[in-house]
Amino acid sequence: MDDSKATPSGENTVHLLVTYMEMLERPADDAFPAPIAQAVVASERPDAAAFLSLYRAVGEPLRWDQRLRMPTADLDNFLRSASTILYILRLDGRAVGLCEFDRADTEDVELTHFGLIPDVYGQRLGPFLLDSALRAVWDRGANRIWLHTDEWDHPKAQATYRRAGFSAFAQKLEEIMP
Repeated sequence: MDDSKATPSGENTVHLLVTYMEMLERPADDAFPAPIAQAVVASERPDAAAFLSLYRAVGEPLRWDQRLRMPTADLDNFLRSASTILYILRLDGRAVGLCEFDRADTEDVELTHFGLIPDVYGQRLGPFLLDSALRAVWDRGANRIWLHTDEWDHPKAQATYRRAGFSAFAQKLEEIMP
């Protein structure tokens, strides 16, 4: 089925089903162990070039473009902001995944980007990164962590979020320009 249609200006739009999910308490069970001994998750503040390199590597298959569209000065400010927290997964020192949180200096925190580079899919690194980052954000004083995911995200995204402790609280059909 083709969900695109022409707008009055002639531009195409796409309708995506967007699911909003939230996590209302810190995980009570034990932390997810590193599936590979060389896997390390840490809070980092990369410069814009390093961030965009990882962002592209993770997000290109998922059509991420939000940070790519930001003017350089705005991206630099975003990356340096106290409300932005980035957790980077490194495997043997190489950046292979990221968890980006916005408004991390508030009690209601948004998980804005989460993912791995495709060549490390299937090694249980995603759940390890997500669990490690979520626990760290809870330790900062969050009361709620929320996110939205859509049909363009990884096919296992919602299941991964549910296993991490998120539950859906809303769904909307949203019109976007691809």
